[in-house]
Amino acid sequence: MEGAGHRGRWNKKTPIGTILLLLMCMLIPTLTLSEPSEEQKCPDGDYLSDKGICCIKCSPGSRLVENCHTAGQKSNCSLCPDKQYSDQMNSFPNCFPCRKCKAAKREEEVVPCTKHQNTVCRCLAGLYKYSIDSETYECLRCTKCKENEKEEQRCTSERNTVCECRENYYKAKGKCEPCKSCTAECKHHCFTLPTHLNTTASKSDGYLINIIAGVVVVAVILIMLVVLITYVATKRSTKKKLLKRPTQQSDVSPDSCERVLVDSEVPSDDMSVTAVAQSPVSEQEPSNLPDCVPLEIKIPDLIYTVLDLVPVLQVKQLVRFLGVKDTEIEQAVMDHRSCREAHYQMLRVWAERGSRAGGGGQGRMLHWPLLHELLDKLRKIHLGQAAEELETKYGIQ
Repeated sequence: MEGAGHRGRWNKKTPIGTILLLLMCMLIPTLTLSEPSEEQKCPDGDYLSDKGICCIKCSPGSRLVENCHTAGQKSNCSLCPDKQYSDQMNSFPNCFPCRKCKAAKREEEVVPCTKHQNTVCRCLAGLYKYSIDSETYECLRCTKCKENEKEEQRCTSERNTVCECRENYYKAKGKCEPCKSCTAECKHHCFTLPTHLNTTASKSDGYLINIIAGVVVVAVILIMLVVLITYVATKRSTKKKLLKRPTQQSDVSPDSCERVLVDSEVPSDDMSVTAVAQSPVSEQEPSNLPDCVPLEIKIPDLIYTVLDLVPVLQVKQLVRFLGVKDTEIEQAVMDHRSCREAHYQMLRVWAERGSRAGGGGQGRMLHWPLLHELLDKLRKIHLGQAAEELETKYGIQ
């Protein structure tokens, strides 16, 4: 009877254990689904914390102290310290340092720095702002109108004086000259011809225009014929030379081309350029192009090369031309003590963004079109020598 009673109590507890197991099985999928996915996107005005939670950004004039612990809650933020500001919603741990108007650059303060806005400076009286790029400018002295010129628009702190020639004068070689004859610049000095004379002049002009047009058409036809004859003659001559000598393989094989790139550019095992072999040039269309063309470049190698070639004071100007935002530039400066490390981070932002846009995986390789963009921007800021060094390093002809 005792054994039967014991079995009775066990049967009463059995449903509770079964229920607990069922509840656990139901909760496990729910917990799994609640974990944030790698591609989780937050609403506008929120950011994704390192724990995968969408938190509300800090307001302008404040900085991030601690991420929120529940989705949709505001993070722990604090006001920017004195002489620092933040002018937008953000999740940065640091505010930006306030700008100082420099008397050495002939500037004066218009609006002082606040926690929500940077300092506003302007040029002193008698000077105007000459912009070099979106952030850099210098104060130059206002231009004074020269002899026989009148002031069309006065000089302000934002733009220079606008001068124009006085009445009955016209611009010639940078000077205002008086109108002395009936020219295109002095039409107001010309008298009106009678109607019949105007008709005769119009007919003469029409004949002259027709003659000029005919001469131009004949000249274009002759040039095209000369080009066509030269092309045909050159093609036949080249074909005869190729038929006389035995067919040979290209002087530059894929292996030798890759070896040249390795030996001439990178002495270590860290290859900066990846090369691929192309098909040999046919006998019908001879070419001097090499059998290999560099396709991709390792980003770290390129960035250090650029930092060695570009002057330190022009790195920020270069990255702005490449599309790096001012907030990203200032963030790199605050995150890195070394100026070179900060400049490396700025260039890395541009390179990895371009690589990801072109399907470059983890962003370790720079696509060839991005290098051409870099070379173009270097020349636009008058660093053609640096562009030529990069072309030599990566074999661009």
